[in-house]
Amino acid sequence: MDICKMPENASKCSGSTMECFMVLSTQAQKISIATLCCLFGTLCVFENSLVLYLIFSSPGTRKKPSYIFISSLALADILASIIFVCSFVNFHVFNGSGFSKEAFLLQLGGVNTSFSASLSSLLLTALDRYVSISRPSEYKLLMTRKRAWTALGVLWASCAAVASLPLLGWNCCTLDSSCSELFPFVDDKYLSGWVCLTLLLLGCIVYAYAHVLWRARQHVAYMEQHQAQGGKQNTRMRMDVRLAKTLVMVLAVLVLCWSPVLVLMIYSVFSRLSDRLREAFAFCSTLCLLNSMVNPIIYALRSKELNSSLRRVFSHFRRQLKAPEESPEAESTHRSSVVET
Repeated sequence: MDICKMPENASKCSGSTMECFMVLSTQAQKISIATLCCLFGTLCVFENSLVLYLIFSSPGTRKKPSYIFISSLALADILASIIFVCSFVNFHVFNGSGFSKEAFLLQLGGVNTSFSASLSSLLLTALDRYVSISRPSEYKLLMTRKRAWTALGVLWASCAAVASLPLLGWNCCTLDSSCSELFPFVDDKYLSGWVCLTLLLLGCIVYAYAHVLWRARQHVAYMEQHQAQGGKQNTRMRMDVRLAKTLVMVLAVLVLCWSPVLVLMIYSVFSRLSDRLREAFAFCSTLCLLNSMVNPIIYALRSKELNSSLRRVFSHFRRQLKAPEESPEAESTHRSSVVET
C-alpha cells in the first residue's frame, strides 16, 4: 500500500497510512458509530425508496419537474447512505485497511458524488420553485420535463467528474503533497476546493430560497386581499407557497446537519486537529445520514400529493391484509374497487 505524507499529529502511527486515520479507540465508540450508521442508513434507504415509489407510481407527480428534482435528491440520498455506511463502518469499526489506494478513493468518490448531487438537486429545486412563484404564467414553458432531465444529467455528470479527481491523480500520493488529516490519500488543496464548492452550493441555495420566501410572502399578502377572486389561481399559489416552505425546512435541516462537518473540514485546512476533534468529526459525519433520513419525513408531512399517495398505499395494503379473512365474493368486490380507483 502507498505510504504518503502523514499528518503531524499522526506521526506516531506505525504501519500503513490508512491505520493513522482509524480514530475510534474504544469499543464503545465503535459500537455507537455502528449503531448510528445502521439505524440512520436503514431508515434513509427505506424512506427515500418509499418517496421514489410514491413519485413514480403517480402520473400526477412523476411528470412534474419539482418532483423530478425531489426524486433526484432521494436517489442521491439512497446511494450516499449505502456507500457511506458500508465504507465508513468497515473502515472505522472493523478497521478494514486492506483496500488499495484506488479502491478507497473510488469509495470516497462515490460518497462525494452522491452528497454533491444531493446538494445540487436542492439547488435545482430552489430554482424551480422560484420560477414557479415569480413567473407562474410562463412556468410550464420555461420548466419542461426535457429541460429538467437535461439539468439532472449535467448535474450528476459534473458531480461525478469533480469527485473522481483524486482517483484520476489529484491525490497526495501521486503529487507527493501534504495529505488531509481527515481522509487518507486526499490532498489538502483538493479538500479545500471541495469545501469551497460545497459552500458555494449552499450559498446559492440560501440565496435562491431567500427570493422564494420573499415571493411567497408577497403571494400570501395577495391571497389575503383577494380571497374571493380567482379561486383556481389562489389554489395554485397556496400549493406553491406550501411547497416553498417545505423546501425551506429541508434546507434548514441540511444546514444544521452539515455545519459541524464543514466547520471541522475548514478548520483542518488552516490548523492541525487534535485526536478528540478527529473523533468528533467521525461522529459528526453520521449527521449527514440523519439529514438524508429526515428529508423524506418532511416530504410526507408537508406535500399533500405525496401524503395522499401514501394514504392510498396504506389503504391498499390494509385491504390486502384483510382479504384472506373475507369471503371470495367480498374479495372480488375489493379487487374491483381497487381497479376503479
